[in-house]
Amino acid sequence: MLRRADAIAAALDADYGGRCIEETLIAEVKLVADAARHARRRLGRWSRPRRVGVPFPFRPARAAVEPVPKGVIGIMAPWNYPVQLLLLPAVDAIAAGNRVALKPSEAVPRTAALLAELVPAALGEEVARVVQGGPDVAAAFAALPWDHLVFTGSTETGRRVMRAAAEGLVPLTLELGGKCPALVLPGADLRQAARAILVGKAINAGQTCVAPDTVLLLGHAREAFVAACRATGPVLPDTAVVNQAQAARLDALVAGARLTPLGEGGTERHRALAIAEAPPDHPLHRTEIFGPVLALQPVASLEEAIGWIAARPPPLAIYLFGATAAEERAIAAGTQSGAIVHGRCVEYAAFADLPFGGIGASGFGRRNGEAGFLAFSNLRARVRHGRFSLARLLEPPRSARSRALVRRILR
Repeated sequence: MLRRADAIAAALDADYGGRCIEETLIAEVKLVADAARHARRRLGRWSRPRRVGVPFPFRPARAAVEPVPKGVIGIMAPWNYPVQLLLLPAVDAIAAGNRVALKPSEAVPRTAALLAELVPAALGEEVARVVQGGPDVAAAFAALPWDHLVFTGSTETGRRVMRAAAEGLVPLTLELGGKCPALVLPGADLRQAARAILVGKAINAGQTCVAPDTVLLLGHAREAFVAACRATGPVLPDTAVVNQAQAARLDALVAGARLTPLGEGGTERHRALAIAEAPPDHPLHRTEIFGPVLALQPVASLEEAIGWIAARPPPLAIYLFGATAAEERAIAAGTQSGAIVHGRCVEYAAFADLPFGGIGASGFGRRNGEAGFLAFSNLRARVRHGRFSLARLLEPPRSARSRALVRRILR
């Protein structure tokens, strides 16, 4: 990864028609390299069989749990982080002793071709293969009898992948999306909260599954929040919307909404961040935005904010700003999500020791670190019995004494 960093950045820049080199180097290259180092240093401990207790009636015996490879893991990645989201699960799978087959997104063809060259050269074709192709190839890939299948992408496509995997009873890890809310509460420093939210939104031009999607504003005026956003300076992401189709989708999504641009200039695909406000029944409040638009929704109370989140599919993350301990407990108790993060956005996904994943419509299963190692391991039980145990007194044919013993045990 480190030797090919410049080539990876150049391929993604060409595929996007403008992708920030620094974002690629951090989010695609360094994150994968760090994950590999993290796993390598801890692999001896993760893979060691773990002794477990033996119930008294079965003693003397020894019992342990050993993680063993599942076999061949299929991994399907989307276009928004095509290197990171393909290779982070591969690190976990290979650490657990598996082989991997990788399907990069066809929406970034130069990056997919580079991965098809890089991965077999680094790992060998006996360990890793890369499969290229469009939607037909992806559908065929999802239907194969993998020992485990990983898919990252939209919720709707995730449903199709799950249906295909069900035919072969293939276990799944799904990392999907969701409208990740940012709750700005009365105790928040409005300027700091606005900056943290805009920084999280600007990364990859908002094309991030854990990007803040909607600001739920409580105890602050709408005008004050917009002014705090403007005070951070013009926000023109360094990365473009990936293609014309995504740009058209965004324009259709915000049609009829009130847009407040937070910068000037740009192009149809390389555009400044904007705040969007719309009536409650607008599609903006039902659909994941996945672009440089930030929805704003004032709420009258903490209960209303919790209700807004609970009424929608659980997101990957809920971001809090200015929450007291009691408010954070109430939010945690009243909502479901893959994570609750206070004070910043997005960055928690780079914590190697934190299991990463969603719940419900935002996915299921966990990756990163030991959680990823365990996800791709079969936790096999190993038991070695001694020559005698009290439990053998209960074997048939049962005497009156053994039947009385059963009753005594139950009491």
